[in-house]
Amino acid sequence: MRRRDLIAFVGAASILAFAAAAQQPKMPTIGVLVVGSPASDRFWRLFQQDMRELGYIEGRNVRYEFRSDAGQTSQLPSLAEELVRLKVDLIVAWFTPAALAARQATHQIPIVMALVGNPVETGLVASVAQPGGNITGMAAIGAELAGKLVDVVRELIAPHRIAALVNVPDPFSKPFLQRVESAGKAAGIMINPVMIHSSTELDAAFSALDQKTPDALIVQPSLPIRRVAELAVRYRIPAMSFVREFADQGGLLSYGSDEADAYRKAATYVDKILKGAKPADLPVQQPTKFELVINLKTAKAIGLTVPQSFLLRADEVIE
Repeated sequence: MRRRDLIAFVGAASILAFAAAAQQPKMPTIGVLVVGSPASDRFWRLFQQDMRELGYIEGRNVRYEFRSDAGQTSQLPSLAEELVRLKVDLIVAWFTPAALAARQATHQIPIVMALVGNPVETGLVASVAQPGGNITGMAAIGAELAGKLVDVVRELIAPHRIAALVNVPDPFSKPFLQRVESAGKAAGIMINPVMIHSSTELDAAFSALDQKTPDALIVQPSLPIRRVAELAVRYRIPAMSFVREFADQGGLLSYGSDEADAYRKAATYVDKILKGAKPADLPVQQPTKFELVINLKTAKAIGLTVPQSFLLRADEVIE
């Protein structure tokens, strides 16, 4: 082949290769921002599984940028800003502080909530039916469930005083505590708020509770739930929350939404937005499936006998 022909051939091949590359669809990058806790590990595992079932294979047609605050919510704003600088195509936010940090960082990049507590009350969306802006997804009805846990305690024991362990830096703490106090007032039960500003305060908080041990403890799930569960067992306090992972990590029980179902729906939101839908046009969904999980091993450790009728109501008993 003559030199001139060779140059022409190489040039044509380069043009064809460039054109083929240009025709390849861009691989979307999904930023994932979570409040670090054992429960966030379960979310991340289930969410990736749900995405794979929708046809999204990491490295083949999707890329993830996962960021966790490792239990330090003050890190969330900088982590959200980092995802924006990376120019991700979408941000999935798990729990209220992560969603608020993502919204503060961007009003353009779509944000999908994965079980974010009461997004209307916290100002994340205008309404459930018409979220507006760049945010939609799954709303956890955590405040309502926090109140429901007061009723669960009443079914399990005859409480006179219930402590509420409140994660103050989390904006969801206000509706959480309001619902617990309201339910307690309606039932004639004294509610003792225990305000936690940092995870370093947990040991001292339980030590103080030991001076006048409550009949039960309702835990805001954005706290380090594994450590809370350990302390509750040490001080022999029946503790409960509305995320499944709390019971898995040694808490007495959990009553809340079926998280696996909620994460599956969050993945569906991501799929729709990547295919062109706008968050403002996708109504926020609320959980429709709920589950009661009892850790019988923990009950035995704290000396609590769980009535057989209560066990029969449970969706799962951990032994």
